[in-house]
Amino acid sequence: MNIPLPEIFSYDLCLSFLKRSPKELLHRIEKDCVSKALMIDGRPILFQISLSNKNLHVKFLNEKPDADTQAQVINFIREWFDLDSDLKPFYALARKDELLKDLVKKFYGYRIIGQPDLFESLVWAVLGQQINLQFAYTLKQRFVQQFGQRINHEDIDYYLFPEPEKVAELTDNELLPLQFSRQKSKYVKLIGEAFADGIVSKEKLSLLSFEEAKSELIKIKGIGNWTANYALMKTFRYSNAFPLEDAGLHNAIKNLQGMKKKPSLTQVKRIFKSYKGWEAYATLYLWKSL
Repeated sequence: MNIPLPEIFSYDLCLSFLKRSPKELLHRIEKDCVSKALMIDGRPILFQISLSNKNLHVKFLNEKPDADTQAQVINFIREWFDLDSDLKPFYALARKDELLKDLVKKFYGYRIIGQPDLFESLVWAVLGQQINLQFAYTLKQRFVQQFGQRINHEDIDYYLFPEPEKVAELTDNELLPLQFSRQKSKYVKLIGEAFADGIVSKEKLSLLSFEEAKSELIKIKGIGNWTANYALMKTFRYSNAFPLEDAGLHNAIKNLQGMKKKPSLTQVKRIFKSYKGWEAYATLYLWKSL
């Protein structure tokens, strides 16, 4: 199957993001093809994505799914690769902005590579709190290997992110040996419980406004403003999601503006007034500058 691509899209930049760590287990990249497993209606579906002219070509690896399953996979890919966001208004804004104009030219077609699974998005955000990116990937690798489902196809292992019900039952005795801090162990378990008990779900949040959804997420202990905005950016692709407190964002501004020290939150807010409604994409390109 083929998925038509929007005009402003770079497959190479998508791949560069997906290749960030060799410890990533939830997708595989070989020869510019991306392979992934999804669990749909209780069945593991393996698929591979490649670029074909102006389309993403989707090949199913372990079975030929029915039309409904194919549609679910296509919807997942559209969310994952951010194919439905119209970036033309953002590009029109960015090309007139001193901070962004060179970035949108250099990284033309870069989009938010999402995490359509809200539970995965929140847990990943918590794992990354207060540590560097590569150690976050180490924690994620151990977590997925230990508690996620593994599917072997033609001698290749494909992994699924651990289910909330499984995570809700975990204890410090199981998580601390993976080098989780006690705080991360507690927060990950609480997120698992919130999903397992039906208190929060992607479906429920999708019915709410951005601010309402953020408020619901922040009610879960361990999820603050940064984590909530990150998840709303990566899972729902809200263009106005704004992880204000992000250290990488502050470093990017410092570097690009030649500042001697990182900007204050007030300074960052002032800069981002120009990007109202497009804070998520301004953040994305500033991150990319690093």
